[in-house]
Amino acid sequence: MSGLLLRLAGPMQSWGEHSAFGERDTLPHPSRSGLVGMFAAAQGVGRDEPLDRYDALRLTVRVDSPGLRMSDFQTVGGGLPRERTVPTAEGKRRPENATTIVTRKAFLADAVFTVAVTGPGTEDIGAALVSPHWQTYLGRRSFVPDPLLLLRRGVADPVEELRTGVPLPRVRVPEGAESVPVDLVVEGGADGDDPRTGGDAGRSRTTLNDVPRSFASLRRLYASREVRVDSVRVPVALVSRGWRDYQDRLFAYVKEHR
Repeated sequence: MSGLLLRLAGPMQSWGEHSAFGERDTLPHPSRSGLVGMFAAAQGVGRDEPLDRYDALRLTVRVDSPGLRMSDFQTVGGGLPRERTVPTAEGKRRPENATTIVTRKAFLADAVFTVAVTGPGTEDIGAALVSPHWQTYLGRRSFVPDPLLLLRRGVADPVEELRTGVPLPRVRVPEGAESVPVDLVVEGGADGDDPRTGGDAGRSRTTLNDVPRSFASLRRLYASREVRVDSVRVPVALVSRGWRDYQDRLFAYVKEHR
């Protein structure tokens, strides 16, 4: 099925699945809620609007570089008079010795992912990403994506392009190897097996609570989905020799398929 190809890269990105105020987690790969939020922002879909238009989309994530998981240690309300600190749920103020709130926010540093998006409506999503209504970001508003967010749209088989076409950053290549392994995060369990992935299909499976049903501020709702990680082999010719070579290959790939 036709669709589009995205490249998610930047100094920092975060893809929370069960975050609370004090502890903001991140998955090791882009979440469905984060990607749907990106599409909705680009298309100008308000937080109170229904999201069922995205239900039929299928997302396949290639982990080009997992990055480094890090955590920000932040405080809220420290050093302020009690009457100016963060209020409690009851509208009161915290005791004098508990006015500072500690938060920890996890993120991925220098990670790179390529995402194949297939299904109805991808042409409209691609057009919106070229000229977004609201700014797109990598999980948090301050995490701005690198250039070449949208690699291609109108791709006949985006999943096959992950295996055979889109350049890879530099990775270790054994001497004489003709292919290298990469991870694909695929939606669906055994019933969603895709023969094109090949390799060690279903190496790990998990259930994520990241299917958005509502982004409304006071009633955010999420459903669950099953994903698996497949280890597949891609041609060594896709591997770049360094950062500059990787940039050159990406721009050449995009230019070639305009």
